[in-house]
Amino acid sequence: MVRAILLSRRDCLACAAAAAVTPRFRLKPDRKSSFVTPEQFGALGDGVTNDTDAFAAMATFVNKRRGGAISLRPTTYIVGKQAPDPTMSAYAFAPADILEFDGCSEQLSIVGNGARIRCADGLRFGTFDPSTGEPTANTMPYYGQGELATPYVAMISAKNCSGGIDISNLELDGNLQRLMIGGPYGDTGRQIPAVGLRLLNNSCSEQVTQVYTHHHALDGLYIDGPAERNAASTIESVVSEYNVRQGCSLVGGRNYSFKDCRFNHTGKAGLASAPGAGIDIEAETKPIRNLSFSGCEFSNNTGVGMLADSGDSESATLDNCRFVGTTAWSAWPRKPLFRFTACTFVGSICNTFGDVDPERAAQFANCVFLDDASLSPTGEVFKPSVAIASLNICKNVLFDGCRFSLTGQSVLPYSTSALYNNCTMSQVASKTAYPRGTYTGVNEITGPVVLNGSIILGDVTVNGQLKPRTA
Repeated sequence: MVRAILLSRRDCLACAAAAAVTPRFRLKPDRKSSFVTPEQFGALGDGVTNDTDAFAAMATFVNKRRGGAISLRPTTYIVGKQAPDPTMSAYAFAPADILEFDGCSEQLSIVGNGARIRCADGLRFGTFDPSTGEPTANTMPYYGQGELATPYVAMISAKNCSGGIDISNLELDGNLQRLMIGGPYGDTGRQIPAVGLRLLNNSCSEQVTQVYTHHHALDGLYIDGPAERNAASTIESVVSEYNVRQGCSLVGGRNYSFKDCRFNHTGKAGLASAPGAGIDIEAETKPIRNLSFSGCEFSNNTGVGMLADSGDSESATLDNCRFVGTTAWSAWPRKPLFRFTACTFVGSICNTFGDVDPERAAQFANCVFLDDASLSPTGEVFKPSVAIASLNICKNVLFDGCRFSLTGQSVLPYSTSALYNNCTMSQVASKTAYPRGTYTGVNEITGPVVLNGSIILGDVTVNGQLKPRTA
């Protein structure tokens, strides 16, 4: 684990002195110091003045040193600039760099100290006429050039680093409500870069702690790591919410651990782009392996709470996590070797990976499945009057010691070849459920169900009656 660089008392005093400097000119950084501040490069941090140029200059300085520690003040820094692109290549209004770190071979540390980095008001996002600045409306899908606009590619971007990354205790505010929204772009929605924190191709360990990233026009967090690396990364106590496309896009890499994170309310701030997930595990150009989630929440997203459907992805453990589907599925784990332990699902799950090899199929141990509207932040539960788990022909998906307690209008799982061991199931809806599969251990079912075709190797009690075992 990469640890934050501790500042000496002398360094802290020097930082405070630098923060008190108000003239708008660049100060020469002390190369002997173990940290730098944006104020040393002319930032004011007054919540009004645009500090983009100062942040970019600070990043350039750190890049030249191949790493270093940055200390921010507990204040609001305004960032984000764009200008007409004279090359007319892709952007009509091209974004300026903010904090772009590339190739740091020494440790890179950003100590936020409670700072807020906020996007400036009135910047453009979407497609616009480069001559008039007015929004355009193209027939979708649209991949044309010369009309794009975004306030920033990423507020913080670290790529190709090998010396360790530590980012802590700061807020990244995309200020979505005060952007000027243009036309759509891509296959659907507005697939244009505008990310809070972006981690690309870093071979080193990464530690991201207590970061609040929200209201970004694309993703709160975007991760694309190396296909092979020995280092591990920890994303801890991160809250990513009210972003337009994803709370987190994980598109490549291995050895990522998420602890006590929240990926909620994607697409719920007035603008949405597909997939609209809490987290999207989608291997685009590189495989994804060895993920873990502990104590995380995926709630009230326009799309799926946790989506794993595309590319070469497998092997994830999810422990004590909470999934709440309000307008879409709570979880969609259609990749091998996903393991859920002591998780709570409010709202239906679907597309759960099945396989002729039971070890590769999804497994749920001691999990709870509910449709109680009081557990939803909006009072909505997806989807009423359908199966709490739509498994169809998903082979050998295991529910071990799980409880299905349906007090709304959802019904018990629809399955043909799932594995149920020591489960309890109940529903109050009058619609018939079809939780068919192989039953082992001791199971109890209450409600109208049909088990035709099931293999009963253990005790199965349905509405008080013990079913005969399969010969």
